Amino acid sequence: MGNRMIKIIALLIVASTVQAVELYDQQNGKYLGQLGGSQFAPDSTNNPFGRYGSVFSPDSINNPNGNYGSTFSPNSPNNPYATNPPVIRR
Repeated sequence: MGNRMIKIIALLIVASTVQAVELYDQQNGKYLGQLGGSQFAPDSTNNPFGRYGSVFSPDSINNPNGNYGSTFSPNSPNNPYATNPPVIRR
């Protein structure tokens, strides 16, 4: 096996052991998607067409008018004075 093949195998092993980072509403436990991730993953906050990444979804931290995305909402990570921002769990 060449050095390149060993690096690829090591990268695959590391990538398969990384746990997804998930967001939850800390008061009611509502699931708010996986933080980051692929723009194609259905649960990713980076998916512009998904439930947790769309700027139109009420469950998205990217919705500037939503409960979890507004800079004025107490439940938004985008509000520096939020009293109930989402929590991260692995």
